[in-house]
Amino acid sequence: MIAHAPQVCSPTQPESNQSDSGQWLHKIRRTGFTITPHTKVCSRHFTKDQIRTTAKGRRFLTANAIPTLFEWNAYSNETRAAVWERRTRPTSSPEPGPAETEEEIVDMVPMPIDHDYVVYGSMVLDSMSDECGAPKQRPASRCCKRSTRTSGDGHHNPVKLKLLRRLHGGPGSPSQDPEPNRSLVPHSAVMSAKAISEQTGKEFLYKYICTAAAVQNRFCYANVTMETDWDRLTQEHPWLLTKSLVVKPDQLIKGRGKLGLVGINLDLQGVQDWVKTRLMKETMVAKAKGVLKNFLIEPFVEHTQDEEFYVCVYAAREGDYILFHHEGGVEVGDVDAKAQRLLVAVDDKLSEEQVMEKLLVHVGDEKKGVLASFIVGLFNLYEDLYFTYLEINPLVVTGDGVYVLDMAAKIDATADYICKAKWGDVEFPPPFGREAYPEEAYIADLDAKSGASLKLTLLNPRGRIWTMVAGGGASVVYSDTICDLGGVDELANYGEYSGAPSEQQTYDYAKTILSLITCEKHPQGKVLIIGGSIANFTNVAATFKGIVRAIKDYQGPLKEHEVTIFVRRGGPNYQEGLRVMGEVGKTTGIPIHVFGTETHMTAIVGMAMGHRPIPNQPPMDAHTANFLLNASSNAVTPASTRTASFSEPRAATEATHPKKSKTSFPADSLHSILWPLKNLVMANCKAKATTLFSRHTKSIVWGMQTRAVQGMLDFDYVCSRDEPSVAAMVYPFTGDHKQKFYWGHKEILLPVYKNMDDAMKKHSEVDVLISFASLRSAFDSTMETMQYAQIRTIAIIAEGIPEAQTRKMIKMADEKGVTIIGPATVGGIKPGCFKIGNTGGMLDNILASKLYRPGSVAYVSRSGGMSNELNNIISRTTDGVYEGVAIGGDRYPGSTFMDHVLRYQDTPGIKMIVVLGEIGGMEEYRICQGIREGRITKPVVCWCIGTCATMFSSEVQFGHAGACANQASETAVAKNQALRDAGAYVPKSFDELGDVIKTVYDELVADGIIVPAQEVPPPTVPMDYSWARELGLIRKPASFMTSICDERGQELIYAGMPITEVFKEEMGLGGVLGLLWFQRRLPRYACQFIEMCLMVTADHGPAVSGAHNTIVCARAGKDLISSLTSGLLTIGDRFGGALDAAAKQFSKAFDSGMLPMEFVNKMKKDGKLIMGIGHRVKSINNPDMRVQILKDFVKQNFPATQLLDYALNVEKITTSKKPNLILNVDGFIGVAFVDLLRTCGGFTRDEADEFVEIGALNGIFVLGRSMGFIGHYLDQKRLKQGLYRHPWDDISYVLPEHMSM
Repeated sequence: MIAHAPQVCSPTQPESNQSDSGQWLHKIRRTGFTITPHTKVCSRHFTKDQIRTTAKGRRFLTANAIPTLFEWNAYSNETRAAVWERRTRPTSSPEPGPAETEEEIVDMVPMPIDHDYVVYGSMVLDSMSDECGAPKQRPASRCCKRSTRTSGDGHHNPVKLKLLRRLHGGPGSPSQDPEPNRSLVPHSAVMSAKAISEQTGKEFLYKYICTAAAVQNRFCYANVTMETDWDRLTQEHPWLLTKSLVVKPDQLIKGRGKLGLVGINLDLQGVQDWVKTRLMKETMVAKAKGVLKNFLIEPFVEHTQDEEFYVCVYAAREGDYILFHHEGGVEVGDVDAKAQRLLVAVDDKLSEEQVMEKLLVHVGDEKKGVLASFIVGLFNLYEDLYFTYLEINPLVVTGDGVYVLDMAAKIDATADYICKAKWGDVEFPPPFGREAYPEEAYIADLDAKSGASLKLTLLNPRGRIWTMVAGGGASVVYSDTICDLGGVDELANYGEYSGAPSEQQTYDYAKTILSLITCEKHPQGKVLIIGGSIANFTNVAATFKGIVRAIKDYQGPLKEHEVTIFVRRGGPNYQEGLRVMGEVGKTTGIPIHVFGTETHMTAIVGMAMGHRPIPNQPPMDAHTANFLLNASSNAVTPASTRTASFSEPRAATEATHPKKSKTSFPADSLHSILWPLKNLVMANCKAKATTLFSRHTKSIVWGMQTRAVQGMLDFDYVCSRDEPSVAAMVYPFTGDHKQKFYWGHKEILLPVYKNMDDAMKKHSEVDVLISFASLRSAFDSTMETMQYAQIRTIAIIAEGIPEAQTRKMIKMADEKGVTIIGPATVGGIKPGCFKIGNTGGMLDNILASKLYRPGSVAYVSRSGGMSNELNNIISRTTDGVYEGVAIGGDRYPGSTFMDHVLRYQDTPGIKMIVVLGEIGGMEEYRICQGIREGRITKPVVCWCIGTCATMFSSEVQFGHAGACANQASETAVAKNQALRDAGAYVPKSFDELGDVIKTVYDELVADGIIVPAQEVPPPTVPMDYSWARELGLIRKPASFMTSICDERGQELIYAGMPITEVFKEEMGLGGVLGLLWFQRRLPRYACQFIEMCLMVTADHGPAVSGAHNTIVCARAGKDLISSLTSGLLTIGDRFGGALDAAAKQFSKAFDSGMLPMEFVNKMKKDGKLIMGIGHRVKSINNPDMRVQILKDFVKQNFPATQLLDYALNVEKITTSKKPNLILNVDGFIGVAFVDLLRTCGGFTRDEADEFVEIGALNGIFVLGRSMGFIGHYLDQKRLKQGLYRHPWDDISYVLPEHMSM
């Protein structure tokens, strides 16, 4: 069966017998599957053109094999069962063998989370190491009895050093893992830092390092897989026969040495024996069970212990840290405590003098020069190739030079567009023990081809709980809630779709999920949760149409597998989407429960799992169309009876009350670590504004985002601002001009500038830039903007900006006193004052969430979609939002949680603060310290999403790049507990977040701190015509009607046939013409006849009038289109246009029962020419071979040729009078086409006659002869012919007699 591990094909060209290298998989990323011996079960389903063999003998499926992989109906039941059996094998850890010690078991087997360890030990890491000294990620539950030991000299505080290092994203302490600190992510995950194989890392180093040190064993490595031919391998790498060798798996496995997965000092036969016993064998690594299938062989380097060193470079927000220790290798020990450390600040350069002074203090003078040169070269390589982590242990330095023995690395995958030339096609290995499913690769391929975000990770294909969630943050929240309610073992998948995918993209995503759900029955039936937060700009109805199509396609299997669907969504046009979803449930009989924004986002999880009752008639919010009216009936908000959910109200829980500080969380320790670090980092920074936005804030929008700008202006209008908040737009790709927008009921013009300098000079009042620049141009445009002192706030919407560029932007922003919101954000909103771009969604949500006037609650989150959900929750439980910011999902957001929390603390109008944190990073601990220090005194309600991560058996990369815990203290569970201990209000789950917010708010109202204000109705804003039509409120007759082609979906459709089917059926040009001209799928012979007609009419030499005109026009210097048009204008009854006329004349005579002789005589009597009869050159004695070829084909293939026979009888009469009065090619095609239309079975008689009447047949000549005219044009240009002037001697000048000579 198929081993569905995705591989990116190496750029090796195909063998000589393989054509079209353009089909190679390395040019179509993330769509391939390595074919292993396990593929035999399914290999019969693939054709030769779907398999490619590299020069090294490795076989790959090409991109056109993807459809075959998903034709599940083509698989036999045995095959499908075999595939799923392999995919769902148990992954539980086996019992430890007798050779394992208790210490080893502690390190390998996870245990329940211990609270004291989360607070203390999660910041301290395992001090063991292997031959690479790689830091091991110790689970939060592991024993930490070795974690508090001091370094050899006893002068370091290891707890402080380790937490300090972790706060900057550095590596952990070393372990027995030569591949350290890697986030083992699914192949399809979108994130910045991605682990690469050791072989890839060394290849980069050997190719591009620039150093005076002699780097030995360059490119001396060999890769071994199941397909390896050892004889060929030794030919390519002859050193394998002469040197002692080291062999190890290269699959991101931690603790290779400890697991006995490194073979040292072996000869080639020893390596072969060593590999043979392990290749394709299942191996347990911690909780993961995987197959060893990729090995790396290198020369063995004999050396002494004092020649081993440790070096590591890793990225942090403020710069890059270099760690160096003069003792490397297996016994390197706790490098956090021992290693020398040097911070190279962002944009700073590293010198050999710095290295010698700061890092090489314990190295002998004879090796300092070599090491200094190598480390500087390594750091420059790290920067140039956009590494985020690079570790070598041991680095061996001998008299011969430098040897890189073991290496681990991550690169910033978002820098692909910068480093493509050097990186090539990088393969990012999947996590060990979790091979990719074909469906994951299929969705990854859709994601790569789309501007939207589509993600899928299969966790347990046999599980009964499936999710289809919109939004990166929301997808995490739903997974959290399922796990919190005890569904972790039944959770089948993690995934998300966001970024406004099209209907077709959503359909493809949904049908993939549904095909997986209906693969295997569950005794309790299955549930599908189609959830999401309140969208900011995605048209919910459009995306739901794709899901509805998929449900209709799978309605039979869904009912057979007893699938119940729960839907909750909000956002633009969500009511229509919910209506359509409810209707499909009624028409198909599938139980579908539909809810909108009136329902708490995760309430449907409890319903699906039986923890909440399912309401019979859920309350419904007003329709989107009703936002013209003030929907509020209450003078004071919030209503006392309002609840976060329509389900049964719950009593306040203990989680709603903050807990006093526990002795288990040392406040002094955090104070000594976090705050000095904060002060150090901010020492040279300019103070930033506490108030970012006001009612008078003016902004410039970078990018032609007219919808976002109109949304901002509508928001300004309902907030009763005096003037629009957008002063101008900047768009470098057009000249300066004005763009029309609406301000309430009237139209206004906003200036659009080609460059930033003009915009800044003419709008000195602007202090905010909203950048919709692409990920490629966002850096340059932002750096340019910060040169203008008037700018105080910049919002960067783009996702996927390389981290190195983000850090440079952050550094300059700190120096200039500029607040950056983003990257990878929707922005932020300050009700009654200002909103960034699409934040807050459309006007219906603005009004429903009362964002047109300030409340008393401020929030900060990472997720843009979840920020809109917070708007909804806060508006339903409090008097509303005062300000809200989504800082973005990247690892290094331009501004942090703490930056905004401190602003909120210093803003008098804000009475309470809500923080929605997430897994990954340490920023929430700064909030803890701020509360303990008394810097934050206002109530803080906080919840960190991603609690489910600790329950998964393998790591899952969530939707945001920064949502990945590199150690226990970065888990959501640890941070929630720390916040709870510090005194923040922390719910038990996101499901209870609204309850906690309401409880805190009610206490503040009861204490008189918040006095709810009277509600003031906002002004109405007219609805745009386009949106009113989208909502179905109006109708308008279309300006055009078409029935031949539809380009609106993901795939072009010709007369109802997808373009892929056109090629699959090999319909050819004749078939396409049949679809587009006649809206029929014509028989094969008809398609062939059309193509033959095009070929015989393509050209008839340069002397005919059309070709002559084309040539004259081309020689006059005109362009192709003008020259072609000049030739086409000559086509008519006298030249080329006789097809229609001949068809009409002969058809009329034949249909009226007129004999051929009668027809000829009548035409002569009427003085009319018989169209299609006669030729200037050809005759009965010199026949036209074009006509003869067509005649033979028609007689052999057409069912009947009545009209053609009639025309041939006419020809006998005319040629008897004059030999050149033959049936010419125009006449033949005309009458033969009538026979075709009448007898092929695809048309009624009326339809066939109609096509003749409307001139369809002349199109054959026009289309065919256009090819010839273009040929003549190109010929004249290629021959460089000059202006044509007709010679005098070829002109007969006929003048009046009195003027003649």
